[in-house]
Amino acid sequence: MDSSLSLPGQEWPRLEPGWVWLCGAGPGDPGLLTLHALNALRQADVVIYDALVQEAILDWAPQAEHIYAGKRGGKPSAKQRDISLRLVDLAKAGKRVLRLKGGDPFVFGRGGEEAQTLVQHDVPVRIIPGISAGIGGLAYAGIPVTHRDVNQSVTFVTGHDQSGNTPQSLNWKAISQGSQVLVIYMGMKHIAQIASQLLDAGRAKDEPVAIVTSATTGAQQVLETTLSMMAADIAAAGLAPPAIICVGRSVLMRQVLDWQGMAAGETPRNLDPLGRGRPAESA
Repeated sequence: MDSSLSLPGQEWPRLEPGWVWLCGAGPGDPGLLTLHALNALRQADVVIYDALVQEAILDWAPQAEHIYAGKRGGKPSAKQRDISLRLVDLAKAGKRVLRLKGGDPFVFGRGGEEAQTLVQHDVPVRIIPGISAGIGGLAYAGIPVTHRDVNQSVTFVTGHDQSGNTPQSLNWKAISQGSQVLVIYMGMKHIAQIASQLLDAGRAKDEPVAIVTSATTGAQQVLETTLSMMAADIAAAGLAPPAIICVGRSVLMRQVLDWQGMAAGETPRNLDPLGRGRPAESA
């Protein structure tokens, strides 16, 4: 039986035996999957999935074997090399393999490393992008990463490197001075150090900051604070990863664009958070 996606007007690709499809599952809400991802789930023999992939997404692949390969900071987890080589072994065994990763596999997701290993072992691979938490997760919090009245640049950075420490290769001063909005992945463990580095680089103490945990899921929480207070406020609120941290004036737009709050009957706190009057009617 052909289990590939059946929708009009499109020839959907087939996941062939011996192939690995490296796929982004989005930031959490199953509705943010792409159609290519759903097509892959319907065809896979094996789904190897990460810690941030929601269980409801796996329900769309009842025919497949589900293998957990999650990596969470500070917790026992499989080594990246072992995960990559398992993908190779499964493909060489003739399986239709779906590697399902939270967010986008090529945005701080080690997808590039896994794809490189597959290519080195002559395993055919298809890349299926996903919605990254740094964009989709913030959108669910009512925070646009770009707004023409706020910023013409945004920088995505990781809060830790392969060793688990704050990346030593990052020039925090250059990043701080060169980008109006910063989006920080996996930064909770070193949040005090990151805040200190940004303040030392000249960012304002009262710069708006938002921390979004478990973005796009039913457990989502949003904390609005300032750069100088974010470490203390995170600790006081008891927030825990996974989290996306946004630093910059884009955070102010949540005062008017908190669409989930409005859906729950709340009213916008401020229709003009930037203090610039009514927006222009034309581009």
